[in-house]
Amino acid sequence: MRCSPPSSASRCSSVAASRGPRLPRSAPLRDEGCVDEDWALNQRVAGGDRAAFQLLVLRHEGRLRAFLSRAAGCDADDLAQEAFVRAWQRAGEYRGQGSYAAWIMGIGWRLFLDQRRTARRREGLLGGEDAASSTDPRPASDAAIDADRLLGALSPQERAALTLCFGHGWSHGEAAAIMGLPLGTLKSLVLRGRAKAQKMIGEGADA
Repeated sequence: MRCSPPSSASRCSSVAASRGPRLPRSAPLRDEGCVDEDWALNQRVAGGDRAAFQLLVLRHEGRLRAFLSRAAGCDADDLAQEAFVRAWQRAGEYRGQGSYAAWIMGIGWRLFLDQRRTARRREGLLGGEDAASSTDPRPASDAAIDADRLLGALSPQERAALTLCFGHGWSHGEAAAIMGLPLGTLKSLVLRGRAKAQKMIGEGADA
């Protein structure tokens, strides 16, 4: 069964977005008209069609790398490459359950989580959520309050949630599906991340 384009009514509202950190749209918003074509291309990929797979890579590589670069940092290129390797290997598992873009981004996100868990085990870290802290050596009054600095002060989950909703235009439900989270958890991450970012913006303005 082919997936149908998600309803625009479920998008993160422009009102909510205007109150959150203004993330640059480093990846284009999804082209709803391509959903059925992506499905057809992936059907060919499942049959071993490499040319069809290259078309899917060209369509989705940019936004996948942009998302992972904000969520994972310097590991984005390797993660994106591995995500597409998995997508090639598991093409038959995609049955139109949502858009192909959401599917490939979900693969990339899970790879990031696996990589992060492995790194934490290697370092002997046990439990807890490691919120990344800003490493900008300049005083807060001199440092530019930009998206990278704001996101750098958030946990990976908060970064991903804000990037998906405010940077890439996914709805809360779609972002929750990509990250494999309950809708309520995703909304909490967005609210918490937005509150932290707004606090940083306020502190920068007062400095």
